[in-house]
Amino acid sequence: MQVRNIDSDAADRLMEPLTALVVQAGEAIMRVNRAAMRVDGKQDGSPVTEADLAADQIIADGLARLAGDVPTLSEERTHLASPPFRGSFFLIDPLDGTKEFVAGRDEFTVNLALVTEGVPLLGIVSAPALGLLWRGIVGRGAERVRFDGATIGTAEPIRTRKLPGPGEPWVAAVSRSHGDAKSEAFIDARPNAVRKTCGSAVKFGRIAEGSADIYPRFGPTCEWDVGAGCAVVTAAGGKVTDDRGGELRFGERGDTGFIIPAFIAWGDSEAVASY
Repeated sequence: MQVRNIDSDAADRLMEPLTALVVQAGEAIMRVNRAAMRVDGKQDGSPVTEADLAADQIIADGLARLAGDVPTLSEERTHLASPPFRGSFFLIDPLDGTKEFVAGRDEFTVNLALVTEGVPLLGIVSAPALGLLWRGIVGRGAERVRFDGATIGTAEPIRTRKLPGPGEPWVAAVSRSHGDAKSEAFIDARPNAVRKTCGSAVKFGRIAEGSADIYPRFGPTCEWDVGAGCAVVTAAGGKVTDDRGGELRFGERGDTGFIIPAFIAWGDSEAVASY
């Protein structure tokens, strides 16, 4: 297959149909009866449900129609991946926060990113149970969109916020299910830090809309958990780095299981320089 590079103009043309596709995947998730569904365990110990698989199938079919010449890497189809990815590819987590979903909570997401030359260019993070999504294209800005079923509302521009001033508290987005001691120590080092507990990639959305300042994760996670949120935060004016302030790269190292050892999402990109 010929390598295809999708630039920001082409990404902009894809944004609306991709948004509709992600919302449709969320509808499929919401139709699943959580009280009666089957929950299986994958080799890494993480859960997978019929909701994960239903959303993945909808996204796979939709991407085949919209951009069938662009490769995909989905959490549920890693066995079909052929890294390293050249040019552009879609990076998908059809149900991020499966533990939240199984537990009956609302903070789970559908994550879709378009990565070009190893860097997320477009991202959509949709929270179906909240009727809320965050989306963005790097260099073109980010938006928050409310939706009800398949009805998508008007997009509202969003931006990250500047570093808290002297005496003002940092607001740190933290995981309900994946805390670690190093992340806690990092937050404690921020002046007057306040923790805002969120599930799944909702944390990236809170950074992008300016309701939180930082989201550190010093434990390992996977590229599909981070790619869409990385694009949204960057498009909104922030930055997502590794634990040393360096650039994250995607789709290049399948031999590591597409693992990201650690990352930090910063609302104020200028704060990275002082880290």
